[in-house]
Amino acid sequence: MPKSCRQTRHAGRLETVSVDVPEEAVEVFEAALASACDTVGLFRDHATGTWRVEGVRAADAGGGGLEAALLLASELSGIEVPVRRDATVPDGWLARSYASFPEQRIGRRFAVRGTHHRSPPASGRITLTLDAGLAFGSGEHGSTRGCIRALEVVARRRPSRILDLGTGSGILAMAAASLLRRAVLATDVEPWSIWVAQRNVTLNRLGRLVTVRLADGWQHAAARRHGPYDLVFANILARPLCQMARKLALHLLPGGTAILSGLLARQVRAVLTAHLRCGLRLEAITRDGPWATLLMRRPAGAVSSRCEPSRPSGVRRRPGGRKRG
Repeated sequence: MPKSCRQTRHAGRLETVSVDVPEEAVEVFEAALASACDTVGLFRDHATGTWRVEGVRAADAGGGGLEAALLLASELSGIEVPVRRDATVPDGWLARSYASFPEQRIGRRFAVRGTHHRSPPASGRITLTLDAGLAFGSGEHGSTRGCIRALEVVARRRPSRILDLGTGSGILAMAAASLLRRAVLATDVEPWSIWVAQRNVTLNRLGRLVTVRLADGWQHAAARRHGPYDLVFANILARPLCQMARKLALHLLPGGTAILSGLLARQVRAVLTAHLRCGLRLEAITRDGPWATLLMRRPAGAVSSRCEPSRPSGVRRRPGGRKRG
């Protein structure tokens, strides 16, 4: 199914550039294609677990930038894969994206579907609808599923001050607002994500509960002003999770919960250590394929003075691109 797509109308000839990669390499190759293409989509092969990362761009676009980006992705991931380039019918790619976006049932309470579905919503579940033409953060990725399942666990505590840090499509902010009927601040560093999240919030009629803001993490006044929080989602990447551990702890209320994801199982130790140093306690670790989600809680008492940002071993910076949703 498509995890992300940016659509741009073209009058001329198009080409599709695609690679097949394991899930742990999706981030860097998605970022590589996003740097040189107008549209990027991810399609999962359920039989093998691999992902096809596709970019669509003008057929007469120069190749130098694309080749350099793919070379860097190979170096960062340690994976060399063949690159395919095919002529593309302008509307065919988006039609295939729609066809590959089935309804997702997540946990006990949620269903996620695209606007192209015409059947009645799933009975007994909170249905979140995403714009099918902008379907990234659609719920199939293991980190998103892990966060939603963790939300169901935390919901019994009735958190009232909620932040979705790096909201992407807005799916986690909308899930929290729908389940808890509480106001949620959703922030992201990328204008595209803010635009998509706002569209999805409006589509689900959650505008009175979810506020979407362009913000660079805790550096933005909006994130600090609305705190401290008793629930923070941070479904981003291992490196920024480690770097922001102290600020997260400082902005959590005593007894507050942080749901951390976007990290591979091998990165759990580094992310966990960074937050334990800041006085948070681990409540649960859940895994979905190669992805892990941490449920952390701040006990009563001060944040640890020994807390310092740390760098996770084995984590490399990826060139540009969005976080996964």
